[in-house]
Amino acid sequence: MSQGVRTRPEGSGQPLSEAYDTALLDLDGVVYAGGSAIAHAVDSLAVARSGGMRLAYVTNNALRTPDTVAGHLTELGIPTGADDVITSAQAVARLISEQVPAGARVLVIGGDGLRVALRERGLVPVESADDDPAAVVQGYGGPDLPWGRFAEASYAVRRGVPWFASNTDLTIPSGRGIAPGNGAAVEVVRIATGAEPKVAGKPLPPMHRETIIRTGAKHPLVVGDRLDTDIEGAFNGGVDSLLVLTGVTDGAQLLAAPPHHRPTYVDADLRGLLTGQPEVTGDGDGAGFRCGGWTATAGADRLELAGDGEALDGLRALCAAAWTAAGEGSCALDGGKALARLGL
Repeated sequence: MSQGVRTRPEGSGQPLSEAYDTALLDLDGVVYAGGSAIAHAVDSLAVARSGGMRLAYVTNNALRTPDTVAGHLTELGIPTGADDVITSAQAVARLISEQVPAGARVLVIGGDGLRVALRERGLVPVESADDDPAAVVQGYGGPDLPWGRFAEASYAVRRGVPWFASNTDLTIPSGRGIAPGNGAAVEVVRIATGAEPKVAGKPLPPMHRETIIRTGAKHPLVVGDRLDTDIEGAFNGGVDSLLVLTGVTDGAQLLAAPPHHRPTYVDADLRGLLTGQPEVTGDGDGAGFRCGGWTATAGADRLELAGDGEALDGLRALCAAAWTAAGEGSCALDGGKALARLGL
């Protein structure tokens, strides 16, 4: 196993809001779901902010403008300015601006968030493949985006116009459940053209770069609910991360996480910003890994859990057992019985 592979969640002797200068917060599944604030989010963020932590909201959703996102957060009780919001639309607009001439036309397949971000970089949004675009950009356009927009993108891409995507998240959470995301729409154009887009959003470096440029963060903490975007993005950027269990990731997915999907810290919700994090002890020499009142071990074909206490402590101990057993791979041991005991 190579040096630096994470084998357990870390502990912290001080609240995370004091240990880090900036929280880079995902929105869907972390701060809100279906437009409504997630439990404890408003109060937790207020306390973190009052203690001096900067809050920045980082989203792969390219549909809404920073002004619109900031307004929504403010309505939820989280005072936010447009400069506190960083979107994948901004990241992809910067990426395009570095590869096409100033004032170039860009065919937009998406919503207002993309158009505003392109204009910010001095580019001109257009609507047709026949408008002589220098690039095509595709971002989430909402559930009512007409099918014909994908055809328009395909016409331009097949003519050789460079193709960019804000992100490739296959799904997006909604108030009614999980819906197709921009990645699903990108697949439509990929199938029609055989081309591959240049992608800006999480977990790729252009998004992390955009976030650091706009926030000036020196010691940031990425806070997210998705292993394949938020946590992998933190890994790619070389920064620490907090996974909250209020979104799409469940206990089984966390235990099976390969190294680039393993968060630094794990907590139930955003209250985790306001506390220290318990240490996981043990070295897997047969005595197992301990956190709180729990001890986790890796058996021949499944993970074992003994003891009692807070469910999250048991999950942290299980992570150490699973990740140590997996090394640089993904743990294939059955953790179902152990997770059921924790109610996870």
